Amino acid sequence: MSQPPPSHTTDSPWQIFLLFLRLGLTSFGGPAAHLGFFHDEFVSRRRWLSDVAYGEVVALCQLLPGPASSQAGLTLGFLRGHYRGAVAAWLGFTLPSAVLMALFALTLTFWPNAADGGWVAGLKLFVVAVVAQAVWQMGQTLCPDGPRLAIAALVATVLLTVGVVWMQVLVLVLAGAAGVLLKLPGRSGESALTVPVRSRKPMAFAVVFLVLLAVSLVPQQAGTLGWIGAELYRAGALVFGGGHVVLPWLQESFVGSHAMPADTFLAGYGVAQAMPGPLFSFSAFLGMAQGSWAGAVLAVLAVFLPGTLLVFAGLPLWAWVRTHAMVRAALTGVNAGVVGLLLAALYDPLWTSAVHSSGGLAFVLVAWVCLAIWRIPVWVLAPVSALAGQLLF
Repeated sequence: MSQPPPSHTTDSPWQIFLLFLRLGLTSFGGPAAHLGFFHDEFVSRRRWLSDVAYGEVVALCQLLPGPASSQAGLTLGFLRGHYRGAVAAWLGFTLPSAVLMALFALTLTFWPNAADGGWVAGLKLFVVAVVAQAVWQMGQTLCPDGPRLAIAALVATVLLTVGVVWMQVLVLVLAGAAGVLLKLPGRSGESALTVPVRSRKPMAFAVVFLVLLAVSLVPQQAGTLGWIGAELYRAGALVFGGGHVVLPWLQESFVGSHAMPADTFLAGYGVAQAMPGPLFSFSAFLGMAQGSWAGAVLAVLAVFLPGTLLVFAGLPLWAWVRTHAMVRAALTGVNAGVVGLLLAALYDPLWTSAVHSSGGLAFVLVAWVCLAIWRIPVWVLAPVSALAGQLLF
């Protein structure tokens, strides 16, 4: 049976906000699950757009830096309610998890010794299993052949040898160049998503993105609001692959600069796995842990802003991008490099800081089996891991 054509009715920002707020409160399971929830709600039930058009939205967001599921929600809001609809969709989907993560950080502020308990050890081991599963799944999708596996392995090797932030950017650029040289295949086909452009706004968004990226490179004193904004904006602007891949970037920024203890950082990241909504809301924890609600708000805005600007700039260019084989090949190479980036992070800092004994290794293996084989949701496993850690360590 053919699907009815999508409706082009414009909803009010308030209606869009309420729809995405419900999803922000109930969408557990990470980016892949979020995209499934969006499809069920806006394609199958509400007929906002066709299956083919939704596939185009997902493909575009997966090619851009930033949180793919949040960018997809933002795009759906934009297509339904223009810029105000996009803001309403992002706010509704992000607000619940951001507030919960900020409150968790506030708890640690009033109870400084809480991060010294065995529950933190359990969460750290749980995060190792989560990222190992992410590497496995992303490797199967993004590295299905020898050339892409080689790119991922070389990226991981370089990062484990030279573990500095600027090297992460360089190896992803080189991975893109390798994709062009090797003529790696990318998605192609006739675009079903059309976004008419009647102004110069897309170019303006691209310029703002680049200007803010340049400003974020200006050195700041660690722990200040300016430093928080710069670090989070840079992470959101340069990270391909979503929430798990942002981990090594933020770990280097907040732990490497001694602005936050490693145990506190990984405890917050572990709790973020149990939250509904986008994993990038972990930024609220980082901002609040520096001492204020202003830091939490700034951190959330800063990490999501680059992806938002790129969506607004990239939507009108999507039809052009997907018809150019060289661009698709470069992005395919970058995606393979992302797998290597995450593989390196799996060892350092995660494995080196969490697994110190055979018991810890056994804990990780059990958690991984629960995730990969038994398909137990992460929002169930996170508190269970914390409780087990409190009892065992």
